[in-house]
Amino acid sequence: MDVRHLELLRELADRGSVTAVARATHRTPSAVSQQLRTAQRELRTPLVEPSGRGLRLTEAGKLLAEGGASVAAALAQVQARWDEFQGEPSGTVTVAALASAATFLLPRVMADLAGTAITLRCADVDIAEAEYGPLTADHDVVVAHSLTSVRPAGAEGLKVVPLAREPLDIAMAANHPLARLPHVRPRDLVDQDWIGVPLGYPFDSVRLAVEQATGAELRVVQRLRDNRLIEALVAAGDQVAVLPRFTTPTGDRLVLRELADVAIARHVSAVLRPDRAERLAVRRVVDAFRRAGADVEVEMTGAADG
Repeated sequence: MDVRHLELLRELADRGSVTAVARATHRTPSAVSQQLRTAQRELRTPLVEPSGRGLRLTEAGKLLAEGGASVAAALAQVQARWDEFQGEPSGTVTVAALASAATFLLPRVMADLAGTAITLRCADVDIAEAEYGPLTADHDVVVAHSLTSVRPAGAEGLKVVPLAREPLDIAMAANHPLARLPHVRPRDLVDQDWIGVPLGYPFDSVRLAVEQATGAELRVVQRLRDNRLIEALVAAGDQVAVLPRFTTPTGDRLVLRELADVAIARHVSAVLRPDRAERLAVRRVVDAFRRAGADVEVEMTGAADG
């Protein structure tokens, strides 16, 4: 059994198509297809089958793809022990992070890693919840969020490390009528115009919760991704929106109000391939993210209590 074939099947399982595997591994699709045929011939078992215009793994292929993940994790464990034997962790760690979470985590992480031999290569992303898991195929650490669970949708089979739990609030202009209230209730929001997020994005769960609590359909007049843009529009208009508590700037133009009777917060987590999670440098980076999340939670809770 060729370990390279296991690795190839694992890549196909993670990426979903021969074209994507070829792109990620710097090969041509024909070369990938040839390797799959070679693997099937040597193992005397069909490993892939037609699915639409592409291929999908058979049950045998899935079994071997899982084996590929186990082999990769075992090799990573050995490498991690070797790195520990040699000394401090080093190397480049790639991070893809939800921008609004990276805003309160990444500066602390970079300060934590200053002076080490670890280099971070970061990318900011803002995508639907189920799309974060697949990013682990190309990044060592993916910082994702979910309103329903520590484990985001689409992260099955991946290592998930909780980083922080951030409350979500209802944002409005400082002169909005609801700003006079110490908190708002679902019924207060029924007649408001909302700036929402695209369908499938975690913050949209708040809209659904309010609709369920009130039995009314909310008026969503815009669906936008960028929190800074939403902040500007809310501060200048009469709409309301859902924004995260830790990083939303409040003051003379914008205020946040807690939504009573509906517990809303997002879980911010690090998502990793099990084998990459074994790398000593990656473990050091994840530990820095965990410390950053814990520190922010303590500081913001203390500020709120005060």
